[in-house]
This record gives sequence, C-alpha cells and structure tokens, in this order.
Amino acid sequence: MIATDKRIRVLVVDDSTFMRRVVRSIISADPGIEVVGEARDGREAVAQSESLRPDVITMDINMPNVDGLEATEIIMSQNPRPILIVSSESREGTRGTLRALELGAIDFVTKPSGAIDLDMNAVKDELTRKLKMAAKVRVVRTATRPKLKQITLAATKPLGSAVTRIVAAPTAALSADIAQSDERCPIVVLAASTGGPATLMRLIPSFRKDFPAALLLALHMPANFTSQFTEQLAENSLIQVKEAQPGDAVRPGTLYVCPGSHHLRVSPAGQLLLDDGPRISGYRPCADATLETVAAYAGPMAVGVVLTGMGNDAARGVMAVKAAGGHVIAQDEATSVIFGMPQEAIRTGAVDQVLPLDAIGPAIEKRVLYLLGAVKVGAL
Repeated sequence: MIATDKRIRVLVVDDSTFMRRVVRSIISADPGIEVVGEARDGREAVAQSESLRPDVITMDINMPNVDGLEATEIIMSQNPRPILIVSSESREGTRGTLRALELGAIDFVTKPSGAIDLDMNAVKDELTRKLKMAAKVRVVRTATRPKLKQITLAATKPLGSAVTRIVAAPTAALSADIAQSDERCPIVVLAASTGGPATLMRLIPSFRKDFPAALLLALHMPANFTSQFTEQLAENSLIQVKEAQPGDAVRPGTLYVCPGSHHLRVSPAGQLLLDDGPRISGYRPCADATLETVAAYAGPMAVGVVLTGMGNDAARGVMAVKAAGGHVIAQDEATSVIFGMPQEAIRTGAVDQVLPLDAIGPAIEKRVLYLLGAVKVGAL
C-alpha cells in the first residue's frame, strides 16, 4: 500500500454527476491515486485548482458557465497544472480536445460512446496510466495562440491577458530560384508524441510559405484525430499542410501529416507510401519507419527533428539519418513536455543539436539553406 502523502492527487472536472462518480470509482481502485476534489464546471475547476493544487486535473470539455477550454487556458496561463482531457469521440469533441492540447493540456482519454459505467471502465487502464504519466510532467506557463480573447470569470478578479506566441524571425531570406529548383529538395522529418500538438502549433507557423523543403510529420495520435489536427495546423500556418496520401510526391513548402492509422514511408522514387500494418515497436505511426526511408532516399538532404514525447520512437531512425550524412535536432528538456523521445535520441550519439523549441525552426531553416547552397555549388 502506497502512503497517502505519496498518492497522485486528482481533481475531477465534469458537469455530469454520474461521470464524476464513474471517474472517481476508477481512480479510487488504484492505491497510487486519489481524488481530492470535484468540480462541476470550469469556474469551479479554476478555483479548486488554485486552492487544492492537485497533481493532475481530469477535464471535461462541454460544461456550462465556463467550459473546459476556457478553464484549461486560464489554468495553464495563470496557475499551470497537468491537465488530462476526458472528452467525447464526436467531431466536435475531437476539435475541442485538440484545442485543449494546443492550450497546454498533457494528453486525453476519449469517452466511449454511451456513457455507462461498463463503457467507461473499458478505458480505466488508459485513464490510470495517463494520470500517472501526467503527474510526472513538469508543466510551464503556456503561451496561447494570438487573437484569443482575454477571459474573465464572474465572481472572480479579472485575469491577465493571454501570453502571445513569439515566432523567431527567419535566419536568412529564401531565394526564389532555389525554392523553385528542380533539384531534389531537403526533407525534414518531425517526430513527436505527448505534448506534440501544442509544440507543433508553435513550430509549424514559423515556416515561411516558400520554405524550400518538404516536412513529414509522424505524430503519435489516434486516426480519428489526425485529419482534424491537420485542418487546425493548416488554419494557422503559411506553408501548405495536408494529410499524406499514397503516391503523393514530396514537394517543398508542404507539410505531410501521417494519418494515425498508418506508417509513413518514402519510396526510392520520392513518393509517399502508407502502410496500415501492425504497430512497430509499439507505435503507429512509427517515426523510425519514416526516418529510415527518408535517410535512404534523401541521404545528406535529410533532417531529423525529435520533439517532445514519451518512449524511444525515432532513436533508431535518427541513427539512420546520421549514417546517411543527414542532420539531427532534438528538443531540449526545459521546453519538452516529456523528454523521453528526445533523450533517447540524444543517447544514440546521432544528435547534432539540442535546442529549445523557439530555436528549432530557425535551426531547421539554417540547415535547409546550407543544403541548398551546397547543391547549387555542386558540393552535394
């Protein structure tokens, strides 16, 4: 039996009394976790987050008065705590969950259709596992998207303005003739897992419309979420963002998002291949599969970027990129929600740069410009 003071302290937020009772029963069955409070809406969630200082908050999205998105934004900008979203699997629920992840929520658990005790117990292992993972996260004050309104709550003091995202300026002007060259373009592979949506919503908008490299994204996310996330990335980015399709030719200025139901590879002819086969080392999509085929196709024109996430996916892939003469960047611990994936990549010895998130975009652009310059003078 774990001592009470070592238990993970959870605040459960849901407007349904029944759902709060179900979540409480699941949590109470684990000796390492306890419920220290319940809230019926976002206003109560904000107040109890400040007074109880829980280790983790489970947050519903659709609630009266102040919903889960508003509460997540307030908590993550004023008094950050690890937040685990517990949401529906509808299209509206998907969009709301992704928005909460952008605002700084750690992860999510999808409520099964038909909110009955038996259905929710079907995800009890996932819920307890993710609560334990979230409790280990070192949260930071979240930088929210521009144009978000300042939020105030009735019966509370006005809250401060949202923190504006800062995008680093490009390191150099891009040459139009290089960007439109027929030469094989550099390919940047982005690998991410836990904390990835918020990280990518800061990183991808920093690329210019005429960015002369292709980007491939392998993000650990369920299949029914990746298409919606692609749309939200596209709405906030200058480069073209699309969900990868079989046979797509790799083109500069485009981000190809791997569907969550497939692995993404590049063929020897430079076309995208999608494979819905079994998980590789526990992952689908598997970043290793993408990185290894990009290394084989692009050689020194490959750039591997390992972002926040749990596990060791991408570690094998970055070694392939490095062996092919490519360049590897890993996100640093201070700006990673979970340092697992970057740390495992660093341990391979294949990482060239370990950088904070805001420095990664400029570093990618600098490497791409170097590669294109080398091609132009015949050095590659």
